Amino acid sequence: MLRPALLAAAVAVASPAHADDADLAALRAEVKAMKADYETRIQALEARLAKAEASAANAAQASPPPQDTASSAPSTPGAFNPEISVILQGGYAHLKDIPERRITGFLPDGTAPGSTRGFSVDDSELVLASNVDPYFRGYFNATLNDGKVGVEEAWFQTLALGQGLTLKGGRFRSGIGYQNEQHPHAWDFTTNNLMYEALFGEGYGNDGLQLRWVAPTELFTELGAEIGRGANFPGTDRNRNGVGSYALYGHVGGDVGGSHSWRGGLSYLSTRAAERSSTLADFAGTDVNTAFTGDSKTWLADFVWKWAPLGNSTVHNVKFAAEAFRREESGSLNCADGMCGAGSLGTYQATQYGGYAQAVYQFMPHWRAGYRYDLLDPGSRDFGLNNPKLPRSDYQPTRHSLMVDYSPSEFSRWRLQYTKDKASEGQDENQWYVQYIFSLGTHGAHSF
Repeated sequence: MLRPALLAAAVAVASPAHADDADLAALRAEVKAMKADYETRIQALEARLAKAEASAANAAQASPPPQDTASSAPSTPGAFNPEISVILQGGYAHLKDIPERRITGFLPDGTAPGSTRGFSVDDSELVLASNVDPYFRGYFNATLNDGKVGVEEAWFQTLALGQGLTLKGGRFRSGIGYQNEQHPHAWDFTTNNLMYEALFGEGYGNDGLQLRWVAPTELFTELGAEIGRGANFPGTDRNRNGVGSYALYGHVGGDVGGSHSWRGGLSYLSTRAAERSSTLADFAGTDVNTAFTGDSKTWLADFVWKWAPLGNSTVHNVKFAAEAFRREESGSLNCADGMCGAGSLGTYQATQYGGYAQAVYQFMPHWRAGYRYDLLDPGSRDFGLNNPKLPRSDYQPTRHSLMVDYSPSEFSRWRLQYTKDKASEGQDENQWYVQYIFSLGTHGAHSF
């Protein structure tokens, strides 16, 4: 309505030949009145719009937002179901019939290293993991074998501390070294290296707390600290309040170009043992039972280098890893029988060294080959009053391992390994292993 009227008015104004001054004045008055009327209507509509917006805002404030509760159903079916996986391991081992395998010069941890002869099923692993909520994640790993169930790991981990900080609590594998956090199915060889067998049996785990910090730098920088019960070898469970062990470590790493990456680290573990049992041979060759009480301190250095053309590891890749250690133990050693007679309590001091180096090469898709060299040095050992009764050999245990494995997919692997084992003085053993590893279900990615 407004536009035709204005057009007519404009035509009338532009045609003075057909309108006199009175008509022009009348038209101008009419246009002015119409304009005032439309402005009034627009103002009324704007007032109604403002009132409606205010009402909507008040209603939103009056209605509380929905609250998340533990009983609330997830928006996506199965969103809170845990990741569940089972690791199946087993194979065949061709070994000499040696009742008890020992590492010469090192106090054993009470469990004989090595595999069962012939066909066997290794520990199967049952893993459950999930984010609990936006603040925590939970992880559970149990081993099952011949009616026995063991809890390898059971921990919670924070997700929202920020500033690069992460807190973990419960039972977990320590972050010291490189291989220590890896479960056996993630090893590059069927058997463990001599260094870890001598230091921890398999790997060092603890019940306690772990705090990690990753620095906001281009160079990967990680610092970690742990406190725990200290019940596992080389410590013992002393059934007391307080802290039984603590560990400190740091790692740095980064990329070199588009095809290389690396990581290096230093670690320290301190724990204490009370009546830690072991078996040694006296000068007569008779096994004697001993019990060590004292402090055990271990320093570790680790280095890992990886190569993959332009970061693509599907066809070719190489991984080199090496670790070295220094362990100091001081305290007392009770020699209970044999040449020790009814028992002799003497001081015990030892400083020992060792390490391993390994390289694994994927020479074509799905196929890898690797070599590992292990060397231990028994170092200096002082049995105090028991020196005349217990021999101290300078023999250095060694082990050479060659392996080739085939992985049809990321969920299955077959491996053949040959090992020249000289861990015990006077023993020269050729060992053969055939191993299978199958992963059922969802399984998280392994660390670097």
